[in-house]
Amino acid sequence: MKYEIKNGSVFLNGNSILDEINFDITEKSHIGVVGKNGSGKTTLLKSLINNEMLEEGIEETSLFINKIGNFSIGYLEQVTFDNENTTLFEEIKKSFQEIIDLEKKIDTLVKKMETNSSLKFINEYTTCLERYETLGGYTYQKEYEIMLKKFGFTEDDKCKKISSFSGGERTKIAFLKLLLKKPDILFLDEPTNHLDIEAIVWLENYLKNYKKAFVVVSHDRMFLNNIANTIYNISNKRVIKYVGNYEDFERIRKENYEKNVKNYDLQQKEIKRLRTLYEKFRYKPSKASMALSQLRRIERMEKIDKPLRISEKTFKTNLNTMEPSGKTVCTLKNLEVGFTVPFFTLNLEILNGEKIGVIGANGSGKSTLLKTIFGILKPLHGNVSFGYHVRIGYFDQSLKMNQEEHTILEEFKSAFPNCLDNEARNALGAFLFTGEETNKKVSVLSGGEKVRLQLCKILYNKPNFLLLDEPTNHLDLVGKEQLESILQCYKGTILFVSHDRYFVKKIASKLIVFGETGASIFPYGYEEYVNKKKEKEIEIPKTNKIEKNTEKKSNPFASLKKIENELEKLEKEKKLTLEEMYKKENFLDYIKQNEMQKNLNQIEEKLKLLEKNWEELTELENKN
Repeated sequence: MKYEIKNGSVFLNGNSILDEINFDITEKSHIGVVGKNGSGKTTLLKSLINNEMLEEGIEETSLFINKIGNFSIGYLEQVTFDNENTTLFEEIKKSFQEIIDLEKKIDTLVKKMETNSSLKFINEYTTCLERYETLGGYTYQKEYEIMLKKFGFTEDDKCKKISSFSGGERTKIAFLKLLLKKPDILFLDEPTNHLDIEAIVWLENYLKNYKKAFVVVSHDRMFLNNIANTIYNISNKRVIKYVGNYEDFERIRKENYEKNVKNYDLQQKEIKRLRTLYEKFRYKPSKASMALSQLRRIERMEKIDKPLRISEKTFKTNLNTMEPSGKTVCTLKNLEVGFTVPFFTLNLEILNGEKIGVIGANGSGKSTLLKTIFGILKPLHGNVSFGYHVRIGYFDQSLKMNQEEHTILEEFKSAFPNCLDNEARNALGAFLFTGEETNKKVSVLSGGEKVRLQLCKILYNKPNFLLLDEPTNHLDLVGKEQLESILQCYKGTILFVSHDRYFVKKIASKLIVFGETGASIFPYGYEEYVNKKKEKEIEIPKTNKIEKNTEKKSNPFASLKKIENELEKLEKEKKLTLEEMYKKENFLDYIKQNEMQKNLNQIEEKLKLLEKNWEELTELENKN
């Protein structure tokens, strides 16, 4: 199997997206595609699938598309299901329809051979068995069972209808079906988004052992480093190939850049020397011909273009002008985090300068811990206390803004109403919002732009204790590297949640790791944690909950009434807050409006979390 494109380009609405596409895929290609946000990574994938998007590129040769072999392509674009009343198990089985049909055919042939030993039946039986083995017939049941478990689906979920799953869960189901079909070329666009570390590690191992080709767009550097044997980088509308994994790509790109800079500088010096000779002797009759020859030497040179800088323009800030906190920043004493039943109990003293990473499965309580420390949620038991002069900056992965209809400048000033326009524009400029861009509406911003705006607002306040919930989501590679650089130099204290292992490895000096039902603290970073886990020197406990909650756990339905009462109370509080906001005497008071909006955001966050918990308990009660 071979698939190659030479000198392709893509235009959308008359605008050039990619000018120079040279791309090749063989049956053993494990390809990673990288580039900053908006560089055209998804467009490249789509053009590889649908060649009608391609036009002739900027090179002198014509557009050339070569496909050798009859290969199948798999790509997850839109999540749709033929019949949403089918169960999860029935939907997954569709990926193995040929294997299931073969099983039926083999059974039929076995029965026929019991009464008729015809050579025709024996040959047909042998052919079917060979095909069955080739398709993985002996292992497919174990394979989908492992996949379902790793992607967070339970045994009970198998019987649930597709219509009952959330949008995120449906995406996972569609993704699983795609993987199970094992196409000859698998195209994946940011497959690790919204997966926890355990699921990412499983997917990583699955792709490492994938016997066919794949092309993966990803911002997850450790993931790419572990799965790819080729990297294509999109820069300045060109698609450039590098052989090796992500670390090889970074090294080769740096070496090439340094070599090109050196060659460019040498050529510029030589051109300057020749021009100097020309200018010196051009008016001397005896030396005029020699002078002219220097000019011709310059003209005959194959000019080297000035190399573009590797580091793309990115945001910047200086956090270390903040006032330091006391030695003890935050103390968690017998802290139970959750809604009606605690996820875990935690005792922890966070000291000034510590950088603590929180990792674990989705739904294990990581974000809830940060919300409880920040005060959005109340502890079920225990308490959170802060030391002297602690100023908190909280990054919420939901990227919720004060008003979606605000412009960028208005959104920033809603957080800092006393800030002058010039100061606000300078602060926003450091995060790449310059000139007319500050007049863009928040509602039209991309995920990466919203991350930059939220970071700008948080860091402008000079916090000395950062609570960061998935801060690298939506950031491209350049943005991630810059955020890492900022946080590595930061002299304050950080408690952060992330599923980006490379980010955790670079930042965390200490870990809180959530197991199935508990939390463990490790006084070292991610790399040492992984090594010790491999050597089985450490083990994540299955449970860390206190015994007094046994009665609550055995009868969760008693909590439904409590949640319903809390929901009713919060709805009333929301209604009263909205009424206050729209009162004439408050409507034009910007400071009051800002305070009430923050209060409203907190109420809505609590409502959202409680409604989710209510749905889960209601579903559990219906099953019983």
